[in-house]
Amino acid sequence: MTQKPWWHISLTKQILLGLVLGGVLGHFLPEFGASISWLRDIFLNLIKVIIAPLIFATVVVGIAGGGDVKKLGRMGAKSIIYFEIVTTIALFLGLLVVNLVQPGEGVILVGNDTSLQGIAEHHPKTLIETIVHVFPKSIIESMAKGDVLQIVTFSVIFAIALNSLGERGRPVVEWCDALAQTMFKFTNIVMLYAPIGVGAAMAATIAHQGLDVLYNLAMLIGSLYVALIVFVVVVLGAVMLIARVPLRPFIKAIREPFTLAFVTTSSESALPMAMERMEAFGVPKRIVGFVMPAGYSFNLDGTTLYLSMASVFVMQAVASTVPGFTFGLTQQISMMLALMITSKGVAAVPRASLVILLATLSSFLPPNLQHYGPIAVGMIFGVDELMDMARTSVNLIGNCLATVVVARWEGVFDDEAARSYSPPS
Repeated sequence: MTQKPWWHISLTKQILLGLVLGGVLGHFLPEFGASISWLRDIFLNLIKVIIAPLIFATVVVGIAGGGDVKKLGRMGAKSIIYFEIVTTIALFLGLLVVNLVQPGEGVILVGNDTSLQGIAEHHPKTLIETIVHVFPKSIIESMAKGDVLQIVTFSVIFAIALNSLGERGRPVVEWCDALAQTMFKFTNIVMLYAPIGVGAAMAATIAHQGLDVLYNLAMLIGSLYVALIVFVVVVLGAVMLIARVPLRPFIKAIREPFTLAFVTTSSESALPMAMERMEAFGVPKRIVGFVMPAGYSFNLDGTTLYLSMASVFVMQAVASTVPGFTFGLTQQISMMLALMITSKGVAAVPRASLVILLATLSSFLPPNLQHYGPIAVGMIFGVDELMDMARTSVNLIGNCLATVVVARWEGVFDDEAARSYSPPS
């Protein structure tokens, strides 16, 4: 066995080194740190260009390449059931933590809503709008916008039509398979640039926000991180035990996608690598290709937990600002039920989490207190990127685990591949 040179380090270590160096640059040389944000943008653009062809090819090959349409329907139903159970637990865990810690108590809301810079112009999709939005009017437009759910819908219908052609459709299936493999290789090439992109992302964040930003809303940030850690350890840990997921290999499989999601605050940046790692981990391609993209619309565990905490945080702040205003447990539960629906359209809305939060507050604040919603969301907006790191990375963990759960539920999870998994060096 040839020993690697002393200077050769794994991609994970390179990314972590870039993260540290970026933080140092952003803190000690903030102007320079802010000026290199274009390096981060290049990385994110390179990642985003992978998403549409990769999802299309993976879903088509998974369904049409010897797949069964009946199995697809069963898999979809199981996925939705799992998504709903886990995201509901996340909502109510956030509700529990925010009531125990009460980070919004004592916060006085003053000022105006100019810091929102147009967030209120958007609105979350209603249930009917969300259903209609699932079906694309132009697949080219959907791919250009990176609308994952519409791409999945088109790919599923395309694959079913292709499957009905039998052998006549085989050349198209083989082409899609070659496309998928090419996009995975494309991802590997782009990942060589990841340490630079990640370092630039961290430098720009620290340069713009400063380290003092950790103090401004420390209670909310801290309680969110605690709640997310509890969710991962207790809830997702229990799911892993029930589904008999090998812990150490699973951590090895997700650690690099997790790091990318955390630093870039972008699910898209980690999606291609996460799909590749889950397939190597023993989850069949058809399940990875369907469950992972669908999860980014319906299984945003970190985001739903954040929404429950942030919404109650604002209500606690309003109660501290306005004498006599109360927001009891019954009202909080009603708000959680509303969030269970509105958060499902979160992926398709600009500045998604803040838009959903503002709309939810508008629904539950009395008319004479409506102006406090934008003020509070504007205040949260200042530190939203720090919280976005945590919720995005938890979304990534939850969706990776969802592919394993569905594969186990379908009886097609490869235990041997999982136990022997070793990440690429």
